[in-house]
Amino acid sequence: MVYKNIRVSVADGVAVLTFDRPEVRNALNLETVREGEVALTDLAADAAVGALIVTGAGDKAFVSGADISDLRERTRDEGLAGINSSFFAAVERFPRPTIAAVNGYALGGGCELALACDLRIAAETAKFGQPELGLGIIPGAGATQRLPRVVGLGRAKHLILTGETIDAAQALAIGLVSAVVPAGELHTKAQDLARRVLRQGPLAARLAKVAMNASMRVDLDSGLLIETLAQALCYQSDDKQEGMTAFLEKRKPHFTGK
Repeated sequence: MVYKNIRVSVADGVAVLTFDRPEVRNALNLETVREGEVALTDLAADAAVGALIVTGAGDKAFVSGADISDLRERTRDEGLAGINSSFFAAVERFPRPTIAAVNGYALGGGCELALACDLRIAAETAKFGQPELGLGIIPGAGATQRLPRVVGLGRAKHLILTGETIDAAQALAIGLVSAVVPAGELHTKAQDLARRVLRQGPLAARLAKVAMNASMRVDLDSGLLIETLAQALCYQSDDKQEGMTAFLEKRKPHFTGK
């Protein structure tokens, strides 16, 4: 498919999804979200993809948020449809590990997109915030739920209720990102991180992600049951035999995802 507002590439097991609307700091409009949904579906079906990096074009913005000119026209029914929320949920459910490489402004929906990814690294120039209350709306694509789970309820309330924008160092300090790197090294570091992910057992990574995502939604006993079932599937896999045999033979494993 030919995309207008995003770019997609796959090389050596790593897919890169780039939001490419630099004239509006990569803001999300309905067309961009729809393109992103198609890309995610195609990438999920591609057995060659072992990890996904999400980023923004240029050096000014990751995703600066929802396109306000588009958002202003949305009605109550469109709000109830959860257009952006559904897209970010698809990012969260993507069957392989996802990495947000935050290269600039990640405000509103941009911050929510980063929160939907499994791992987040930021350029030193990155900025994060949830300014929705200043527009007369609330964060409606996951921040009221994912942000407290990532940084704690108190910090999430501060960011959302004040609309404060924080820099990359502050984001690192509160656990919103796991690493901050020089802007010129961001994409190299994201690729390095993706390659570390690719060295792990792909089935195990997929099941670990399922179990960890469930931890945000279920009680402890239910979560432990999901973990046990996921582990049982791993025990029956070719990857488990290969991984443990390779360890005992002091060599690198050759995983197949089966």
